[in-house]
Amino acid sequence: MTDLNDTLKTRSGDGSGPGAVGLVARGDQLEVRAVGSADADGTTPMARDSIFRVASLTKPVVAAAVMMLVEDGRIALDDAVERWLPELASPEVVRTPSGAVGDVVPAARPITVLDLLTSLAGYGFSSDFSLPATGLLFSELKQGPPQPQHVQEPDAWMAALSRIPLLHQPGDTWLYNTCSDIQGVLIARVSGRSLPEFLAERLFEPLGMTDTGFDVPAGKLDRFTHYYRTGPDSGLQLVDAPDGQWSSVPAFPSGAGGLVSTVDDWHAFARMLLAGGTSGNRHLLSPGSVKQMTTDHLTPSQRRAGTLFLEGQGWGFGGSVDVAETNPWNVPGRYGWIGGTGTAAHIIPATGTATILMSQLELTGPTPPARMRDFWRYAAGA
Repeated sequence: MTDLNDTLKTRSGDGSGPGAVGLVARGDQLEVRAVGSADADGTTPMARDSIFRVASLTKPVVAAAVMMLVEDGRIALDDAVERWLPELASPEVVRTPSGAVGDVVPAARPITVLDLLTSLAGYGFSSDFSLPATGLLFSELKQGPPQPQHVQEPDAWMAALSRIPLLHQPGDTWLYNTCSDIQGVLIARVSGRSLPEFLAERLFEPLGMTDTGFDVPAGKLDRFTHYYRTGPDSGLQLVDAPDGQWSSVPAFPSGAGGLVSTVDDWHAFARMLLAGGTSGNRHLLSPGSVKQMTTDHLTPSQRRAGTLFLEGQGWGFGGSVDVAETNPWNVPGRYGWIGGTGTAAHIIPATGTATILMSQLELTGPTPPARMRDFWRYAAGA
């Protein structure tokens, strides 16, 4: 029978990247394997504590932080965000998604905290990246693959966002990514702390996530993996080295994709969710908040509109939820997400299962690559 080591090795060195670390936890049974190397030259063996750019695995973490502020009574899900984000006080919406960015109508209602958590605020992208309003998200806000040193600081970023119209009316359509970045700014403004400070104090330190943050200190760069994409000749093309964009604190800590982490750090976060918001004797979130995070909030039509990214899944707060029979994985209640840098992390509350895969090859699109699918099949016992 194939084990986790064989599953990961099968696609190491075949164009899927030089190495990977996988973790599968079924209740108290934990399996962790590291295979291959942290660089294409094979000079640094991959290790259990190797540090990865986790990209969109940042989203569930930031959503949990928003829910902490809700539990603190600082914000409410139905609050209009304009109180803390005045740049969004009078949003305008393009008359038609394919229309010119100057052809707009007023938003029918304010954007709420819940809109941001469910990615239904009207900002973001879906299947058509050529839409004029979508193009501005990439050119003005640097949405897309994380590039932390190329994004302006939060106030300037929000000012630029205020000049970009919504693609859809608030509450209507699921759109990807941008809402999580806005959540990061919201957390900072509501709490009066920077996003890195808030996450460190309220999540990372209590959970012992010692290798998670928005940059990698000099003393840990020897554990930081190289990051690649597939080059024009199907070989590996270096995108970022350990001493590159994550080696210094960014001006804009991205709530959509800025974190680095390890499999054990992300597992600590997953265990907290599986335990209903507790870690040891520490209460971080209520079971009700975890339930809201891990419950699908989309209608069938909204799920269909997000098919390119969701593959029939629903969306909770910061991550997908398996709900639809058309979803090829169809593990009821599975919550989590994938990162464009080659990462994936999910929990299955009904069985107490956590699955985490860290690799270092940029995805070529929203569809999960073969390595992730192999890993999920193994974790499911298929």
